[in-house]
Amino acid sequence: MTTREITLKTEPFVLNVGPLHPSTHGVYRMRTTLDGEVVLDIEPVFGYLHRGIEKLMEERTFTGIIPLTDRLDYISPMSNNLAYCLAVEKLCGIKVPERAEYLRVIMAELQRLANHCIAVGSFLNDAGAYFTPFMYTFREREKIVDLFEMVSGQRMTYNYMRIGGVSQDIPEEFLPALAKLLDQLERFVDEYDFLLKENEILIARAKGVGILPKEVAINCGISGPVARASGIRRDLRRDDPYSIYDRFEFDIPVGENGDSYDRYRVRVAEMRQSLRIIRQAMKDIPAGPVKAEVPQVVRPPAGEVYAHIEAPKGELGFYIVSDGSIAPYRCHVRPTSLINLTALRQMVRGWKVADLIVIFGSIDITMGEVDR
Repeated sequence: MTTREITLKTEPFVLNVGPLHPSTHGVYRMRTTLDGEVVLDIEPVFGYLHRGIEKLMEERTFTGIIPLTDRLDYISPMSNNLAYCLAVEKLCGIKVPERAEYLRVIMAELQRLANHCIAVGSFLNDAGAYFTPFMYTFREREKIVDLFEMVSGQRMTYNYMRIGGVSQDIPEEFLPALAKLLDQLERFVDEYDFLLKENEILIARAKGVGILPKEVAINCGISGPVARASGIRRDLRRDDPYSIYDRFEFDIPVGENGDSYDRYRVRVAEMRQSLRIIRQAMKDIPAGPVKAEVPQVVRPPAGEVYAHIEAPKGELGFYIVSDGSIAPYRCHVRPTSLINLTALRQMVRGWKVADLIVIFGSIDITMGEVDR
């Protein structure tokens, strides 16, 4: 008895994936062209969350803009605060006190840890490990948020950084609580990594899936863990040091294959490096003021400036044009999530619909800074 192969003639069809609910990756729509379950092409559709933040910035005082930056990547508000304040300080020539610099580094690296907790937890959820890994990481993120609440009074939009430093010094109990948390997080990262790095389901769903070649990543301007997973050893904390990052020792984890699994592994490795940086900062933090003598109403000289940082998702930059008034003449954000999404089309072609969700989740985006 012989088996006959039957070839079915099919026609491509369009399937809308999304708009998704804000509690996933944000309000994002993929207009997907499929042949059966195989992805032939996608058309990203943005704009469902657009709030015109860049135009709102042009009608606020320079200090009054800081709360708006919290609403960009709302998973990493501390980093948004820092990037914006660095731009204004560069434009004004303001020198930040030493203690404030150390506090900024501690907050930025805690924010990286909190961001990566959400990134790896939600990625495992997208890969089919329903809820348990995500709740593990969310539990640890809440401990970091407790510290942010201790210094700022807020649990999501912190409004902690200020032009010239930070809004207030840390309370007496902060550093002991931080030291205790770092020990817990170190054990947690080791345990989480042990449980998942060789998990056969994760490997089957992510290894070799959604490969982003190094050349494509460079040409698309991809940055952060997504770029480093493709073998690009670039990190602004080392390649274009800002604040006092040049004083700390840390490694830059990179991947080999540029697949969804490598993007997950790089983020876990980066969490260990953040713990390492925070410990160094805690050891060397000096006493002293936490804010430079800056007028309540900042009026930078006329000119333009661009400042960027290595935010948890990649390069986050602010371009500001000043006409000498109390508000920017123009303000533009270089949003990490938007730029990193530009490679999604190349990454998903030829994969199945189920793989599309995994690949999308491995990029780690927040729609607040895509739509702005």
